[in-house]
Amino acid sequence: MQLRSLVELRRRGTVTAVAAALDYTPGAISQQLSALERAAGVPLLRRLGRRVELTEAGLALVEHAQRILDIEASATAALERSVGAVAGELQVALFATAAADILPVVLARVRQRHPGLVVRSREMVVDEVYDAVASGAADLAIGLEYPDVPIRRDPSLRVVHLYRERFSLAVPTGLMPAGEAVSLTATGPPLGWILPPENTHYGQAIRVVCRRAGIEPELRHEVNDTAASLALVEAGIGVSPVTGLMLRLRPSRFDVVPIAETFERDIAAVFRSSAEHRPGVVALVRVLRELAQDA
Repeated sequence: MQLRSLVELRRRGTVTAVAAALDYTPGAISQQLSALERAAGVPLLRRLGRRVELTEAGLALVEHAQRILDIEASATAALERSVGAVAGELQVALFATAAADILPVVLARVRQRHPGLVVRSREMVVDEVYDAVASGAADLAIGLEYPDVPIRRDPSLRVVHLYRERFSLAVPTGLMPAGEAVSLTATGPPLGWILPPENTHYGQAIRVVCRRAGIEPELRHEVNDTAASLALVEAGIGVSPVTGLMLRLRPSRFDVVPIAETFERDIAAVFRSSAEHRPGVVALVRVLRELAQDA
């Protein structure tokens, strides 16, 4: 845990963020880092306001720590393969909509086929699931990737695209002709957009598509939660992009119209390259691929 905390600190910059990523208290993470510093015998950290910066010694150690964690993951995979059965425990990180729609079906199928495999899940902000796998806090994640805003490629991670969804536009009932594709250039007053913040992958992606079409979306309500966005559309407050997976999250009464421009996203599975042949990971990815074919 000490080495994992150090690696995660380089990625996130604050003890609070590390604690949230690894599901520990900030006090516990501070104790782990202090113990590691005492064992090293040299300063590994320096404080810069609320952030913590690694010293030269800390940066040197974190490179070795990452290799040690990779070796540990490879050893775990080798031990599981030697057993000859899909068993053990997997930690899965996923975003809220996937937790509601995908996870129940996945768990049912895994329990039927591999009763010895225990899957534990943790719902996270979608943009954080990749870091959860990179840091070792999760063995596998179900995440999203937008072709216009691809995630940073980390050589230690494998990203497997499961299926692609195309966005439509959720609009208050009767606002636009049903069944007819609408160009993003036709959106605007009297209703504005309900969108996530621009510093999210989703927020960046929709703005890229809009700007390519020649418009700047008139943001009226900045909302991260999909269910809340759908509720606002239903109440006649504004318009919002929507996919089939989003629509299955809650029953809603509004119109869904096709978007003339292409706006898509990929549902993806993410796991560490060192776990590529780990039996539990292989089994879970196989189930996800099967479900993707039925989507």
